Amino acid sequence: MADLSRENENLRRILDVARYMAITNDLDVLLGTIIEATCEVLDCERATIFLYDDSSNELFSRVAKGVDGIRFPADVGIAGAAAQGRVFVNVPDAYADERFNKEVDKKTGFVTRNLLTFPLENLQGDLIGVLQALNKETGPFDAEDEGLARVLSAQAGVALDRGRLIEQYAEKQRMERDLDIARSIQQGLLPSSNPTVEGFEVAGWNRSADETGGDTYDFIPLDDGRLAVVLADATGHGIGAALVIAECRSLVRAMLSVTEDLQTIAGSVNKLLADDLADDRFVTAFIGILDPKENAIEYIAAGQGPLIMVAGERCDTRMATTMPFAVIGELMFDPPARFEFAPNGTLLLMTDGFYEAASPSGDLFGEERVVEFVRQQADSPLPELITDLHTRIEDFVEGQPQADDLTAVLIRRTTETR
Repeated sequence: MADLSRENENLRRILDVARYMAITNDLDVLLGTIIEATCEVLDCERATIFLYDDSSNELFSRVAKGVDGIRFPADVGIAGAAAQGRVFVNVPDAYADERFNKEVDKKTGFVTRNLLTFPLENLQGDLIGVLQALNKETGPFDAEDEGLARVLSAQAGVALDRGRLIEQYAEKQRMERDLDIARSIQQGLLPSSNPTVEGFEVAGWNRSADETGGDTYDFIPLDDGRLAVVLADATGHGIGAALVIAECRSLVRAMLSVTEDLQTIAGSVNKLLADDLADDRFVTAFIGILDPKENAIEYIAAGQGPLIMVAGERCDTRMATTMPFAVIGELMFDPPARFEFAPNGTLLLMTDGFYEAASPSGDLFGEERVVEFVRQQADSPLPELITDLHTRIEDFVEGQPQADDLTAVLIRRTTETR
């Protein structure tokens, strides 16, 4: 009768835990509940849960929300044997089993006498983790303990699978909210409208490949009707590139507040970015000053190209004037280059996503198609021209996802004489 009463009490405890597990969404609370129930039902000193990471084929303990404790290959030790074989491993004398890792006891000061290890699976039979019960108070674990452990493991495996899925969903939602905020901030850094420059039409446009992108453009009005024009492209796209490009934009704006010398601006921006960025990151950038009185723009193109001036049938294509920012910290910049605007001449500043857009067969859209399209749309307002060009590229790639960020600045002279 005593044995039956104890068995009924243990099953009641497992059912209580199962009910609690069904309403608990917090994975850390769930882990603690399962450990507490294991110690109570199996009458042992300690219990440990090792979750399974299928991406690395490792088992790991979790000491706090999202923080790993011990991590090891899923085929190592007694826990690994239970995980790989999906079997219950009952070890009456831990130190007599060669699979037992004595180093853990040495580090913690805990002395393991015996242990019962069993796998945790979800309803589909996928491995969720391993549960270890350590040091049964009255001696080695017996067949009755194994039976109780089987019932407990079935409940715990399903509950942990549910808890992990809920946590992953919550983390995905949080990341999406953070990305939405980052996108909103980045879009807020772009000009709210195109600038007004006497005798010229100027337009900018941006479309990121991800929620956030690594391209930007900027217009900064200067004295005497002049306009500073910036177009920049950081390596990669996504949140990392967005942070880099935001820093680049801020540095250029800060430098323009103290000097309009393009060599000085480029040198300072390059050095500061080189100090901050990792070796595998850099920024291509065009920094120019449009002078409507001279019908010209002086510029430094740090790795940014091609730069294309289209005027009727004439086309002047130039490449970068120097290497990208942050490749070499101490870099001397040559004096600015200069484009002269003929009447109706249009300067095309575009990141490489326009030219490298590929059709399903691998054909690139390329410079020639861009130039030909601009000639065909010579009378279109520049904002409309950019939008139509993007539509043409979307048709060209035939519905394939946008592979790279797209940013464009177009500048057109609209007067015959000055």
